[in-house]
Amino acid sequence: MSFAIALSGINAINSELNTISNNIANAGTYGFKSSRTNFAAMVAGTQPTGAEAASMTQSIETGGGVVNTGRAMDAAIQGRGFFVTRDSSGEMLYTRVGIFNADKDGYVVDSFNRRVQGYAATEAGAAAGAMGDLRVPMGQVAAKPSDELKYVGNLSAGWTTPTVATFDRTDPLSFNSSMVSVVHDSLGVQHSVTQYFVKSATNQVTVHYTFDGAGLAQTTTLDFGSDGQLTAPLGPLALALGTPAGANALSVALDYTGTTQFAGESTTTVNSSNGHASGTLIGLQLDDTGSVVAQYSNGEKQSVGTLALATFANENALVPVSETSWSTSVGSGTPLFFTPGSGMAGTLSVGALEQSNVDMTGQLVSLMSAQRNYQANTKVISTQNEMMQSLMQAV
Repeated sequence: MSFAIALSGINAINSELNTISNNIANAGTYGFKSSRTNFAAMVAGTQPTGAEAASMTQSIETGGGVVNTGRAMDAAIQGRGFFVTRDSSGEMLYTRVGIFNADKDGYVVDSFNRRVQGYAATEAGAAAGAMGDLRVPMGQVAAKPSDELKYVGNLSAGWTTPTVATFDRTDPLSFNSSMVSVVHDSLGVQHSVTQYFVKSATNQVTVHYTFDGAGLAQTTTLDFGSDGQLTAPLGPLALALGTPAGANALSVALDYTGTTQFAGESTTTVNSSNGHASGTLIGLQLDDTGSVVAQYSNGEKQSVGTLALATFANENALVPVSETSWSTSVGSGTPLFFTPGSGMAGTLSVGALEQSNVDMTGQLVSLMSAQRNYQANTKVISTQNEMMQSLMQAV
């Protein structure tokens, strides 16, 4: 019986050595979680029969260190949760390794070419879209005609009425200041809108406009109160810019809200429109909310979706599989999906990766302990063997 008991101890320790060696081998593996072999005593009736490697405990809840990579599509999870991927067979796998890219078809994939799952982009302020494969539009992004123009500045209270009474855009003495804004037509062609500010009365400025140097008939009167704040117009006003060659008619909602009339220099704090030329995809980046942002050659950025994070009622019951991933089991429960930083999911550190949580010093101490226990069990076998030899010689 002592042979069998000692052998069970050796087998159990071999299982522990496998666990320790796997931990040590993966000390440099991103997103790896160390494991521990748990021993249990075996008894047949009332007779002790040795030990067994009864279970294995994963340290999933223990985070690894975070290393900065500077790569725009790397991300580490701070707290609970797993990135969600779908392999070529359709199986959902869960990982802490946040190394992402876009494949040739535009799908966001991890470093093992598994498709990353997330929520489709929706209109600003809307709820998250449907969950599925995240995909980046790979073609040309269409031009967007400008339909909003925002100007905010301080039109100096120290201005005096120009010496030339009749406005003439070619005569600087007929206006106090000017500002050029850029807009785009439906073809993405860039145009200039110039505003000429003329002090026309106390607490009043008249604005004249040109489009690509051609005068527009429309003028706007800006009225200010004694506190220097704009009193009219309140809200956007329609400014018709005409019809550029080959394009649709162009009109913008021009908003002066926030413009003031205080003493001192005239200044401009906002001068922007919302149109843009066409462009092609030049890069991807993640933000702290998990949004996958596409960058285009025209300077525009567009969110194409948001990464999903999965949490489980019992993370330690997840089944480890290859490529530093886990699959579900009956014990783990079904996954609950969240966007980063919401619900029970952790937050993201972008441009960083989670390192292995292996404590190398602890593993080496465990290795020495296992070696000692292994030697002790082999000593039992050798002692039992010597006793059996002595008995046989005595017969």
